[in-house]
Amino acid sequence: MRNQAQPYLLGGLGLALLVWGSVWGLFLAPREAYMGDVQRIMYVHVPTAWNAMLALTFAFVCALVSLLRGGWQWDARLEAAVEVGVVLSALLCLQGAIWVKPTWGVWWDWDPRLTTMAVLVFAFAGVLALRQFVDDPVRRAVWSAVVVIVAYVDVPIVYFSVKWWNSLHQIQSTPETVSRAFHWPLRINAFGVLFLTSALISLRSRVAALRRERELAPPLAVARPMVTAAVPAAGGAR
Repeated sequence: MRNQAQPYLLGGLGLALLVWGSVWGLFLAPREAYMGDVQRIMYVHVPTAWNAMLALTFAFVCALVSLLRGGWQWDARLEAAVEVGVVLSALLCLQGAIWVKPTWGVWWDWDPRLTTMAVLVFAFAGVLALRQFVDDPVRRAVWSAVVVIVAYVDVPIVYFSVKWWNSLHQIQSTPETVSRAFHWPLRINAFGVLFLTSALISLRSRVAALRRERELAPPLAVARPMVTAAVPAAGGAR
């Protein structure tokens, strides 16, 4: 019971931190000098980006362990991490579109960072589609692990795209490049999204494990009808 309650406690703590950090960022933190209030989306956009990359990195680790050592638990964790990572990555693209509209003047631009991020979403969404179409659990585990490893190649490309190519997107921020007034709400939200991500991966991996148990369970034996032999009555004709 204690282990079953841990994801819910972790998720509740993450949600509380996310609300706290968002209120701080929206109402208490100062306005940014150049972008004004538009900059406040950073308090959810950047934590979403960090945790999307962490979730997909965890999926990559699960894929390696699943191939090298086996174990159904790693396949379940892979499925959960990919699903949560895809959701966070899609939210990241949506948040980015909301941010770039007032700053770049468009909802979307084929900028290297945005383009490689879109490729990332579709690549890992393809892993989820693959898992839906493959019925055999063994093949599904092996094939999806291989595809995750291949798709993960795009993760470092997304990270370094702003350094490798001429990009409109700013280079990754660090504590040295972010004003101290913005640190606390950003970090609080980062931990809030991290705890929520961990809780969702844990709960989703349980669902994947239960489905796999049903798939591998032996079929139930069909009950055969009982036939009762006729017994002649006592004293009857012979």
